[in-house]
Amino acid sequence: MSNLTLVSFDLCPYVQRAAIVLAEKGVPFERVDIDLANKPDWFLALSPRGKVPLLKVGDDVLFESAAIVEYLDETHAPQLHPANPVARARHRAWMEFGSAILADIWTIETTGDRSSFDKAVAALREKFERVEAELGDGPFFAGKKFTLVDAVFAPIFRYFDVFDRIADLGTFDNMPKVQAWRAALAERPSVRDAVVSDYDDRLLAFLERHDGILVGQRAPA
Repeated sequence: MSNLTLVSFDLCPYVQRAAIVLAEKGVPFERVDIDLANKPDWFLALSPRGKVPLLKVGDDVLFESAAIVEYLDETHAPQLHPANPVARARHRAWMEFGSAILADIWTIETTGDRSSFDKAVAALREKFERVEAELGDGPFFAGKKFTLVDAVFAPIFRYFDVFDRIADLGTFDNMPKVQAWRAALAERPSVRDAVVSDYDDRLLAFLERHDGILVGQRAPA
């Protein structure tokens, strides 16, 4: 039995990062989902920020997804970070860049203000233009090897499987490298299995509850 327990929430992209890395490394773990709207006392006692993911390693508890995936990369093969220190530092920077993209996505998901929505859509496209300029021949961020940067961006791309059903935001227009990367990550078993089978329906229900600009663009059935 594994001594690793991943405490998670079904829609959280930061949880997906950890689940993807665990799968890439073939590490057995137990997954415990909680309701973030009704956080259990045992969870609040363990999580300094009241957020997921948590990784329980025996009697120790790790929080923050970046710290969790770095720990996993240091303790379980295969190594997903580059061996070269400069390349490794650049990869860490791009992981942080991915986190900044998630902030724009949150605005797109939830805001009811048209100006804020349009600014977030524009910011998102600008960020992906920078990603397009960074990518090589693929299929992954650094070429043929799957890395922690891929684990960060895979949950980002997953949002658009639902967004594209609602409206064409034009986020990846004229970005062939980004589009190819998105497609390659979608086919990765670790990425596919990082969420529940009805993830798309759950995300759509989340968008409908917020009733923001995005879901308001959906064509009538």
